[in-house]
Amino acid sequence: MHSRRHLLLSAGALAILGGCASKAAAPPFAAPPPAPAPDAAAQLTAFLEKIFDQALDDSPQLVTGLGLDKGERAQAKFKLDDSSLAEKARAKALNTAQLAELKAIDRAQLSGMPGVNYDSVLFNLETAEAANQRFDYGYLGAGVPYMISQLSGSYQSTPDWLDNQHRIETKEDADAYLSRLADFGAIIDQEVERARKDIGAGVIPPDFIIARALPQMQGMLVAPEASGLVTSVARRAKDKGIAGDYAGQAAKIYAEKVAPALERQVALFKETQGKAWHDAGVWRQPDGEAYYEQALHGSTTTRLSAEEVHNIGLEQAKALQSRADVLLRGEGLTKGSVGERIQALYKDKRYHYPNTDPGKEKLIADLMEMVAATTKRLPEYFDALPKAPLQIKRVPKTIEAAAPGGYYNQPSLDGSRPGIYWINLRDTAEYPKWALPTLTYHEGVPGHHLQLSLQQEADLPMIRRATFLSAYGEGWALYAEELAREMGVYDGDPRGEIGYIQAALFRAARLVVDTGMHAKRWSREKAIETMSAISGTPTTASTTEIERYVVWPGQACSYMVGKLEWLRLREKAKSAMGASFDIRKFHDAGLLSGAMPLTVLEAVVDQYIATARS
Repeated sequence: MHSRRHLLLSAGALAILGGCASKAAAPPFAAPPPAPAPDAAAQLTAFLEKIFDQALDDSPQLVTGLGLDKGERAQAKFKLDDSSLAEKARAKALNTAQLAELKAIDRAQLSGMPGVNYDSVLFNLETAEAANQRFDYGYLGAGVPYMISQLSGSYQSTPDWLDNQHRIETKEDADAYLSRLADFGAIIDQEVERARKDIGAGVIPPDFIIARALPQMQGMLVAPEASGLVTSVARRAKDKGIAGDYAGQAAKIYAEKVAPALERQVALFKETQGKAWHDAGVWRQPDGEAYYEQALHGSTTTRLSAEEVHNIGLEQAKALQSRADVLLRGEGLTKGSVGERIQALYKDKRYHYPNTDPGKEKLIADLMEMVAATTKRLPEYFDALPKAPLQIKRVPKTIEAAAPGGYYNQPSLDGSRPGIYWINLRDTAEYPKWALPTLTYHEGVPGHHLQLSLQQEADLPMIRRATFLSAYGEGWALYAEELAREMGVYDGDPRGEIGYIQAALFRAARLVVDTGMHAKRWSREKAIETMSAISGTPTTASTTEIERYVVWPGQACSYMVGKLEWLRLREKAKSAMGASFDIRKFHDAGLLSGAMPLTVLEAVVDQYIATARS
């Protein structure tokens, strides 16, 4: 499943998910241990280069996402990623072979960053292997059980991806777009074939997921000249002065190849509606309880059980609600539960931007001012800083109904495309002014934009610069929300701090409802009610979120689990180092080592402590 967030490598395969330093981003250890034996180090370097080259060979969309579709890889921009059953089998076999090759390298000879590189890639390959060997439905690796849903499937990701990731600067670029558009229909058919196979094996999305996805699919079936797939290339080719009837050519391709494939996909989902059940949890699927256990492991990079994760969520919610109660009372909001009072605050129209295009433009302009103010203060907390600029855009109207509230696309490696923070403005009432700062710190700086940009230019093997692990990356983004509070951004702004607490409650509630549906067999309706009761999130937003967790089990748990580990490790470093602790050095140690499992992050922090004290 290709995310609208960022096309990165995860768990040994392309997955859903998402370093530009002010100076050359060096390894985070001030005094690295002696170099490992040349044979193991050389083997590892060659292996990591090999698997990155293989990933580029296998994914033309990854090539474009990283800005590498030029020179010897220019032909990549003419293709989309293969989603066929044959490609799935080949990718499984490749993962098995790569894992065996990595394990043949003597880990005992590696230390410092080579050891971190080995352990991080090993986790990805082993996690994918465990899932691939046991589960044969959905996407490779446990985590996305349905090939097609309101959030999975190329029908909903590719149009946005082509418009924002496929650059058009030359006639060749425009021609390449048409080539990819011609591929799009075939990719939809490949996914329909895989989905039909899964449905035949009893892997059927819940009825409410089909009901959510069908209107999105049908909404794409428009007159060719009205399709965004057609207008995107026509508009951009014209803007660049590229001669040719790109509107006519794209419309013909859409009518002859894309629309018929979409109609076949719609027909499949209509056929399937009568077979669907209402149960929300993945436990309902073949070997579903084990599927969720594996998904939880892959997302959190821990061995926490569903029960442990559930209880962490309840504990966090209790503590956060106590703090929220104090703040709400200070604002004169005393009646009802914390969740009810936050919901009342959501309805206060004084804090709403007008739900109009001008109102939404003003909202984005205000967020850009917030980013600029925060960026000026980053040197107080970070030595390495991102070079890549950050843009803020609204989620395309065609997908905003089921899209998350916010997400991020990383910049290209060549600097030609900035980082993009997307905000969902389907209804500005979902993001009152007091709730916007925390989302912006999460998606922008010091959150995803800072972390992913730094990783992308860090002194790391390319495969690690292009890897995303949710517990690490989403955990960092939640830690960044806390860091912003510590920076004093809410001083004199109690409602802004309520927004921070509400966002934290939202992530605590995720632990409760995700495990509730997938392990405790809660209904969708109970999960929605619980999400709103804990966090105060409006029912409409809670519904979208819950339906996201239904089709992406386990991932929602990675955020809070990761944040708590970042905070624990910071306290560990402060306790060990005392007055010599420098938060800037701590951040560099964790961020310039790239995305890694939380167990490896602890090893990195331990190494940072040891070298800083030596």
